[in-house]
Amino acid sequence: MEKYSVIIIGGGPAGLTCGITLASAEGKFDFMADKKFLVIYDEYSDLDKALLNNVPAVEKGTKGKDLLEKIRKQAETYPKLNLKKGKVVKAYGQKGNFTVETAEGERFTGEYLVIATGFHKFEIEGLDVEVVPHRKSPRPNKIMIKNQDGRVRDGLFVAGLVAGAPTMYASASGSGAEVACDILSEWAGKTVVVHDVPDSD
Repeated sequence: MEKYSVIIIGGGPAGLTCGITLASAEGKFDFMADKKFLVIYDEYSDLDKALLNNVPAVEKGTKGKDLLEKIRKQAETYPKLNLKKGKVVKAYGQKGNFTVETAEGERFTGEYLVIATGFHKFEIEGLDVEVVPHRKSPRPNKIMIKNQDGRVRDGLFVAGLVAGAPTMYASASGSGAEVACDILSEWAGKTVVVHDVPDSD
Protein backbone atom coordinates (compact mmCIF):
# COMPACT_ATOMS: atom_id res chain seq x y z
CA MET A 1 0.00 0.00 0.00
CA GLU A 2 1.52 3.27 -1.15
CA LYS A 3 2.08 5.97 1.49
CA TYR A 4 1.94 9.71 0.83
CA SER A 5 2.80 12.80 2.81
CA VAL A 6 -0.58 14.33 1.96
CA ILE A 7 -3.65 12.75 0.36
CA ILE A 8 -6.12 15.20 -1.15
CA ILE A 9 -9.65 13.97 -1.82
CA GLY A 10 -11.15 16.04 -4.61
CA GLY A 11 -9.73 17.29 -7.88
CA GLY A 12 -11.51 20.58 -8.45
CA PRO A 13 -9.92 24.03 -8.07
CA ALA A 14 -9.24 23.66 -4.33
CA GLY A 15 -7.84 20.12 -4.43
CA LEU A 16 -5.63 20.67 -7.46
CA THR A 17 -4.35 24.02 -6.21
CA CYS A 18 -3.51 22.45 -2.86
CA GLY A 19 -1.59 19.65 -4.58
CA ILE A 20 0.26 21.96 -6.97
CA THR A 21 1.23 24.35 -4.17
CA LEU A 22 2.58 21.50 -2.04
CA ALA A 23 4.48 19.90 -4.91
CA SER A 24 5.92 23.25 -6.04
CA ALA A 25 7.78 23.54 -2.73
CA GLU A 26 10.16 20.73 -3.72
CA GLY A 27 13.72 22.04 -3.82
CA LYS A 28 12.84 25.15 -1.82
CA PHE A 29 12.92 23.58 1.66
CA ASP A 30 15.14 20.79 2.98
CA PHE A 31 12.17 19.01 4.59
CA MET A 32 10.59 18.46 1.15
CA ALA A 33 13.15 15.90 0.00
CA ASP A 34 11.05 12.81 0.80
CA LYS A 35 7.55 14.28 0.43
CA LYS A 36 5.03 13.05 -2.12
CA PHE A 37 1.39 13.84 -2.72
CA LEU A 38 -1.77 12.26 -4.10
CA VAL A 39 -4.92 13.85 -5.48
CA ILE A 40 -7.86 11.45 -5.87
CA TYR A 41 -10.57 12.90 -8.08
CA ASP A 42 -14.02 11.69 -9.08
CA GLU A 43 -15.74 11.99 -12.46
CA TYR A 44 -17.44 15.30 -11.75
CA SER A 45 -16.46 18.80 -10.64
CA ASP A 46 -18.68 21.89 -10.51
CA LEU A 47 -16.04 23.52 -12.68
CA ASP A 48 -17.09 21.19 -15.51
CA LYS A 49 -20.23 23.26 -16.09
CA ALA A 50 -18.79 26.72 -15.44
CA LEU A 51 -18.15 29.58 -17.85
CA LEU A 52 -15.44 31.87 -16.49
CA ASN A 53 -15.67 35.57 -17.25
CA ASN A 54 -14.33 37.21 -14.10
CA VAL A 55 -11.24 35.27 -13.04
CA PRO A 56 -8.03 37.34 -13.20
CA ALA A 57 -5.51 36.06 -15.78
CA VAL A 58 -8.05 33.57 -17.18
CA GLU A 59 -9.32 34.61 -20.60
CA LYS A 60 -12.92 35.76 -20.53
CA GLY A 61 -15.28 33.09 -21.88
CA THR A 62 -13.07 30.16 -20.81
CA LYS A 63 -15.05 27.00 -20.21
CA GLY A 64 -14.48 25.51 -16.79
CA LYS A 65 -14.05 22.05 -18.24
CA ASP A 66 -11.16 23.27 -20.42
CA LEU A 67 -9.52 25.06 -17.50
CA LEU A 68 -9.83 21.98 -15.31
CA GLU A 69 -8.06 19.87 -17.92
CA LYS A 70 -5.32 22.49 -18.19
CA ILE A 71 -4.81 22.49 -14.41
CA ARG A 72 -4.62 18.69 -14.35
CA LYS A 73 -1.92 18.78 -17.03
CA GLN A 74 -0.04 21.37 -15.00
CA ALA A 75 -0.31 19.16 -11.91
CA GLU A 76 1.12 16.22 -13.84
CA THR A 77 4.35 18.16 -14.49
CA TYR A 78 5.32 17.76 -10.81
CA PRO A 79 7.08 14.41 -10.28
CA LYS A 80 6.06 14.14 -6.62
CA LEU A 81 2.36 14.82 -7.31
CA ASN A 82 0.22 11.89 -8.45
CA LEU A 83 -3.33 12.20 -9.79
CA LYS A 84 -5.62 9.21 -9.43
CA LYS A 85 -9.15 8.89 -10.74
CA GLY A 86 -11.44 7.19 -8.26
CA LYS A 87 -14.30 7.59 -5.81
CA VAL A 88 -13.31 7.65 -2.15
CA VAL A 89 -15.86 5.82 -0.02
CA LYS A 90 -14.03 5.50 3.30
CA ALA A 91 -11.28 7.33 5.16
CA TYR A 92 -10.06 6.94 8.72
CA GLY A 93 -7.09 7.40 11.00
CA GLN A 94 -5.18 10.24 12.55
CA LYS A 95 -2.24 12.50 11.82
CA GLY A 96 0.64 10.40 10.61
CA ASN A 97 -1.53 7.45 9.63
CA PHE A 98 -4.65 8.13 7.56
CA THR A 99 -6.07 5.43 5.30
CA VAL A 100 -8.23 6.13 2.25
CA GLU A 101 -10.26 3.47 0.43
CA THR A 102 -11.89 3.82 -2.98
CA ALA A 103 -14.92 2.18 -4.57
CA GLU A 104 -12.47 0.62 -7.03
CA GLY A 105 -10.88 -1.36 -4.18
CA GLU A 106 -7.66 0.64 -3.83
CA ARG A 107 -6.18 1.77 -0.51
CA PHE A 108 -3.71 4.54 0.19
CA THR A 109 -2.15 5.87 3.39
CA GLY A 110 -1.04 9.39 4.19
CA GLU A 111 0.37 11.48 7.00
CA TYR A 112 -2.09 14.31 6.33
CA LEU A 113 -5.54 14.29 4.75
CA VAL A 114 -7.22 17.17 2.90
CA ILE A 115 -10.90 17.00 1.94
CA ALA A 116 -11.86 19.13 -1.06
CA THR A 117 -15.07 17.43 -2.19
CA GLY A 118 -17.39 20.40 -2.81
CA PHE A 119 -20.56 21.50 -1.07
CA HIS A 120 -23.25 19.19 -2.45
CA LYS A 121 -22.91 16.29 -0.02
CA PHE A 122 -20.40 14.40 2.09
CA GLU A 123 -20.75 10.63 2.05
CA ILE A 124 -17.26 9.41 2.91
CA GLU A 125 -17.50 7.00 5.84
CA GLY A 126 -15.09 6.68 8.73
CA LEU A 127 -14.18 10.26 9.57
CA ASP A 128 -15.58 11.84 12.69
CA VAL A 129 -16.46 15.23 11.17
CA GLU A 130 -19.39 17.57 11.74
CA VAL A 131 -21.34 18.37 8.56
CA VAL A 132 -23.22 21.66 8.83
CA PRO A 133 -25.11 23.98 6.46
CA HIS A 134 -22.80 25.91 4.14
CA ARG A 135 -22.37 29.42 5.53
CA LYS A 136 -21.92 31.24 2.21
CA SER A 137 -23.90 29.27 -0.36
CA PRO A 138 -26.38 31.22 -2.52
CA ARG A 139 -28.39 28.00 -2.83
CA PRO A 140 -30.12 26.10 -0.03
CA ASN A 141 -29.25 22.64 1.27
CA LYS A 142 -25.51 22.90 0.63
CA ILE A 143 -23.05 21.64 3.20
CA MET A 144 -19.63 22.24 4.66
CA ILE A 145 -17.49 20.50 7.26
CA LYS A 146 -17.05 22.43 10.49
CA ASN A 147 -13.50 23.72 10.70
CA GLN A 148 -11.28 26.46 12.05
CA ASP A 149 -9.43 28.21 9.21
CA GLY A 150 -9.36 24.99 7.18
CA ARG A 151 -8.31 22.72 10.04
CA VAL A 152 -10.79 20.10 11.27
CA ARG A 153 -8.34 18.55 13.71
CA ASP A 154 -4.66 17.70 13.83
CA GLY A 155 -3.60 16.44 10.40
CA LEU A 156 -7.09 16.74 8.86
CA PHE A 157 -7.91 19.75 6.69
CA VAL A 158 -10.72 20.90 4.41
CA ALA A 159 -10.35 23.18 1.38
CA GLY A 160 -12.66 24.97 -1.02
CA LEU A 161 -16.42 24.85 -0.85
CA VAL A 162 -16.52 22.05 1.74
CA ALA A 163 -14.47 24.36 3.98
CA GLY A 164 -17.06 27.12 3.61
CA ALA A 165 -15.45 29.14 0.81
CA PRO A 166 -17.78 31.12 -1.48
CA THR A 167 -18.80 29.40 -4.70
CA MET A 168 -16.30 31.25 -6.85
CA TYR A 169 -13.33 29.71 -8.65
CA ALA A 170 -10.81 32.13 -7.17
CA SER A 171 -12.13 31.61 -3.63
CA ALA A 172 -11.97 27.82 -3.88
CA SER A 173 -8.51 27.86 -5.43
CA GLY A 174 -7.21 30.29 -2.82
CA SER A 175 -8.55 28.08 -0.04
CA GLY A 176 -6.58 25.15 -1.44
CA ALA A 177 -3.38 27.20 -1.58
CA GLU A 178 -3.88 28.40 1.99
CA VAL A 179 -4.27 24.86 3.31
CA ALA A 180 -1.11 23.82 1.46
CA CYS A 181 0.82 26.71 3.03
CA ASP A 182 -0.52 25.76 6.47
CA ILE A 183 0.78 22.21 6.05
CA LEU A 184 4.15 23.44 4.76
CA SER A 185 4.35 25.80 7.74
CA GLU A 186 3.77 22.90 10.14
CA TRP A 187 6.66 21.04 8.56
CA ALA A 188 8.88 24.12 8.62
CA GLY A 189 8.03 25.01 12.20
CA LYS A 190 7.34 28.59 11.09
CA THR A 191 5.16 30.43 8.60
CA VAL A 192 6.24 29.79 5.00
CA VAL A 193 4.79 30.40 1.56
CA VAL A 194 5.96 29.21 -1.85
CA HIS A 195 7.14 31.98 -4.16
CA ASP A 196 9.16 31.89 -7.36
CA VAL A 197 10.99 34.79 -8.98
CA PRO A 198 12.27 34.99 -12.55
CA ASP A 199 15.97 34.61 -13.24
CA SER A 200 17.65 37.99 -13.50
CA ASP A 201 18.66 39.04 -17.00
